[in-house]
Amino acid sequence: MTELPLSTLLKVYGRRLGMRLLAGEKGMNRTINSSDANRPGLTLTGFVEVVTFDLAQILGNHEIDYLRTLTPERRFQALEIIYQFDIPCVVITGRGRLLPELKVLANKHDVPLLRSDFDTTKFIHLLHFYLDDVFAPHATVHGTLMDVHGVGLLFAGRSAIGKSEVGLDLVERGHRLVADDTVIITRQAQGILVGRSPQLLQDHMEIRGIGVVDVKRLFGIGGTRRQKRVEVVVTLVDWDKQLNYERIGLEDVVETMLGVEVPEVKIPIFPGKNITVIAETIAFNHLLRVDGYHAAQELNKRLIRKMRKKGKKIS
Repeated sequence: MTELPLSTLLKVYGRRLGMRLLAGEKGMNRTINSSDANRPGLTLTGFVEVVTFDLAQILGNHEIDYLRTLTPERRFQALEIIYQFDIPCVVITGRGRLLPELKVLANKHDVPLLRSDFDTTKFIHLLHFYLDDVFAPHATVHGTLMDVHGVGLLFAGRSAIGKSEVGLDLVERGHRLVADDTVIITRQAQGILVGRSPQLLQDHMEIRGIGVVDVKRLFGIGGTRRQKRVEVVVTLVDWDKQLNYERIGLEDVVETMLGVEVPEVKIPIFPGKNITVIAETIAFNHLLRVDGYHAAQELNKRLIRKMRKKGKKIS
């Protein structure tokens, strides 16, 4: 599970979140593991059955207004209910006057007290926006990810089968490299898989016999892009004449990645086969299917209609 130290959160995202540290500096080594946040309004009243204590605790205008109605002693007791749990931090949103008890408890329990100038709704929205990628499920796969006609094709297969060479040929034909050799895939909202290259390998490819090449410098800035949705897995396999390969394409084959099903196409390769043109065709065919047209199924329907017509004439 990914964990983000609060010190890193404040350093990297503090300015974007309008956030600064007020107290509890000794607890900045605490971590958060989600872009979600909790508003502990019910907890302040003493109801602790549904406390999500492992999330950042947000005190907005409603919570602060409630606390102001209490006497100082009762207010301190109400806040202590929150601090009895191992919470990562407390964030005050808005520009209202700070309650002195919050600083006292933050320093007492070594729980960072942060403040954002944004209102609660905007702060929570920005927290999700910036941290969803940080905490999204991810995996690292061996392959080459290309943007071909706007479709993200992930080339997979055994080592040295020619994934990078196909990618290089596609770049030469005007398509764009996303990642070669190592592809980091992240599952984002609504089951969308997005691939990118590790920063160290960005814009580079390894071509056996040549070595490492810088695609961006060789082909220009239009030859690469930073990330792309993974829409089709193209698995390159060695040709075996004893195997039966898909020739019609009526049934869709999928590969499951991070719990998401992605269409898969297996391409047997042998010397002289133009994999680049086939890759472009896969991209166009995927776009047609997204648009509602499935060539194999349409052909099958025509054949069935033809056979039915012949059957009526014979009867």
